Amino acid sequence: MPAVTVDNPLTLPRVTTPDPAVASARPVLTVATAPEGYEGEGFPVRRAFAKINTKYLDPFIMMDQMGEVDYAAGEPKGTPWHPHRGFETVTYIIDGTFVHQDSHGGGGVITDGDTQWMTAGSGLLHIETPPESLVMSGGLFHGLQLWVNLPASDKMIAPKYQDIRGGSVKLLTSEDGGALLRVIAGEIDGHQGPGATHTPITMIHATLNPGAQVTLPWRSDFNALAYGLAGKGSAGQERRPFHMGQAVVFGDGDSLTIRADEKQPDSRSANFEVVLLGGLPIREPVAWYGPFVMNSHRELQQAMEDFQAGRLGTIPTDAR
Repeated sequence: MPAVTVDNPLTLPRVTTPDPAVASARPVLTVATAPEGYEGEGFPVRRAFAKINTKYLDPFIMMDQMGEVDYAAGEPKGTPWHPHRGFETVTYIIDGTFVHQDSHGGGGVITDGDTQWMTAGSGLLHIETPPESLVMSGGLFHGLQLWVNLPASDKMIAPKYQDIRGGSVKLLTSEDGGALLRVIAGEIDGHQGPGATHTPITMIHATLNPGAQVTLPWRSDFNALAYGLAGKGSAGQERRPFHMGQAVVFGDGDSLTIRADEKQPDSRSANFEVVLLGGLPIREPVAWYGPFVMNSHRELQQAMEDFQAGRLGTIPTDAR
């Protein structure tokens, strides 16, 4: 890690540090440690936002850090076929390979810095598995899956996929070149990422060199979250410590600050790796059960009935 990088960040466009006399710094409201568990057929995850009050998450529903795990031969695992309705899944693979397939003919292979953005919308069946070659050989696997809510007006739109290759993300750096910023979706300082979103959000994977600090402009109408993927550092002007497996909630303001500690713990990355998220709150009722995110319990019941009746699709005959 990281999968997508450059030899010299100083060749990249630079994000201007906001003027503190004009932009108000976002304070840190809380730091929460993600509980660990298992998903699908048994791959290890950290539930990044499980201990955060949902009022701070809107429009995000949840996020899992998948791995980091170094599988032996025969160990890699995925998920069985399962339904989704009413939201979008964003799967970002930092190391390793995942194969996606759905009942509408969508899907593909994502690996080493790729992102797959799946709009479940009105519903589909879906599977995520490691390729047979990875199952046979074993190897490193590390990624994220983020769930982004859809407003009521978009919950029943037609499903679709976006394949965002690692080479297409917008690469930026801080003013001093100490931080590499990968903009997957949304906009930062006038630079746009490739992901097209129904709900306005920003998603950035940042790599900070030891001792580096970055202060980014941040839309005041967005919420702001950070999650440590590797290493340790601090958040906010107050330098609130956080590390791998911890999530940060920022308060209101126009800018946010992340800093890497001078000494990083032994890990696969010598740097502080952080995902930064912000979005425009939808401010609608959320009814969430398993793979369905709707606005009411009646809609959840309808989603389950539709799934049981086969109206969310059928597993393709050529499915793995």
